[in-house]
Amino acid sequence: MTRPKILVVGAGFAGVECLQRLERKLSPREAELVLVSPSDYQLYLPLLPHVAAGVLTPQSVAVSLRRRLRRTRICPGGAIGIDARAKVCVIRKITGEVVTEPYDQLVLAAGSTTRTFDIPGLLEHGRGMKSLAEAAHVRDHVIAQLDLAAATTDDAEREARLRFVVVGGGYAGTETAACLQRLTSAAVGRYPRLDRAQIKWHLLDVAPRLLPELGEKLGEKAMAMLRYRGIEFSLGTSVASVDATSVRLTDGRTLPSHTLIWTAGVSASPLVATLGAETVRGRLAATPRLTVPGFDGLFAAGDAAAVPDLAKGGDALCPPTAQHAQRQGRTLADNIVARLRGTPLKPYVHKDLGLVVDLGGRDAVSKPLGLELHGLPAQAVARGYHLLVLPTMTARTRVMTNWTLNAVAGDDFVRTDFQARRAGTLQDFENTSVYLTPEQIREHKGPVAART
Repeated sequence: MTRPKILVVGAGFAGVECLQRLERKLSPREAELVLVSPSDYQLYLPLLPHVAAGVLTPQSVAVSLRRRLRRTRICPGGAIGIDARAKVCVIRKITGEVVTEPYDQLVLAAGSTTRTFDIPGLLEHGRGMKSLAEAAHVRDHVIAQLDLAAATTDDAEREARLRFVVVGGGYAGTETAACLQRLTSAAVGRYPRLDRAQIKWHLLDVAPRLLPELGEKLGEKAMAMLRYRGIEFSLGTSVASVDATSVRLTDGRTLPSHTLIWTAGVSASPLVATLGAETVRGRLAATPRLTVPGFDGLFAAGDAAAVPDLAKGGDALCPPTAQHAQRQGRTLADNIVARLRGTPLKPYVHKDLGLVVDLGGRDAVSKPLGLELHGLPAQAVARGYHLLVLPTMTARTRVMTNWTLNAVAGDDFVRTDFQARRAGTLQDFENTSVYLTPEQIREHKGPVAART
């Protein structure tokens, strides 16, 4: 008898957690497990700002898939289309070859991409913080601006190179601005020709408050901490256009700057659109049992799925956070096992544990289980939470070692230039044009040429 094939698309929190649990609950005879992922690691996304700031090495937040998954076959590539009726996934391998992979049960946990808008120059000049490569590139770029500012004799150029603009007042944008501001503030001591007062960090968001997820009080605490460190804020404001040397805001101001870091939210993976299924705000509509209505053998979880939040009730959906994705992965694995064994599926229910925002050093704001904290107690909670959630003891040890070493010895502020030939912009990293349309997927009879 042929074993059923369980195909998981995406090596994020939901996908890897699901597979690890399936490996424990299913014997090799019961199912074949396959993971589709272009990388061979699981990225711990919440600590990317620490990588950009040089507090952590890239390897600290890149957890080896082969360390976690012992009998799952890894297909090195990205899914570019799914024919859910025929139960076939179209995959573009890292070599560029396009192949098809049939399945019996499919877990769509493809995650998300950076949410962008039709802003002139954004894709060509904005920089993201959604991947390990982007974080490493942002670090190199920021240090390069200090080098170039120290070398120039043009006051206007120096001003533009020393102004850094971050868009996004959520926890990703706030942590990015906070961590990188500490980087430049510490690094300027190595540049005799530069003055710390010349470096300007500007955080802006269209929302009226910073960190709305944590409430007004903690948002104000975070703003006070960052204002004390010299970060400027423009709330209720967004970007009207951007070019290589300036950022024009919707309030009419123009900021001379060579750096725009865009962290204004996420959108579900474009893979969702290839299904032709119902979506909710761009995410694949899923039931509380993490199934997709009308599609046999299709499950969805994580950022790409709109899962009802039963703990809140009403029309609430689970937010695209790591804690929900991780727990959805476990519930999803249990439900796949239940389906294979003919037992009832269980709904996903989880009460949000709160959020932690690490602002670097002793600065942080946290809201664990509704308790509002700021300063050193919040920092202890934030870092303790990350150490607890990191999936392996090796990763925890690396992160703890890096934090300790950085606190004791500081940073050498070195540019690696590993990706010097890449522009490093959203257009360069957010390759969203490779996905097929539902018509292309249904019509293909053999090798498929993805859109470019």
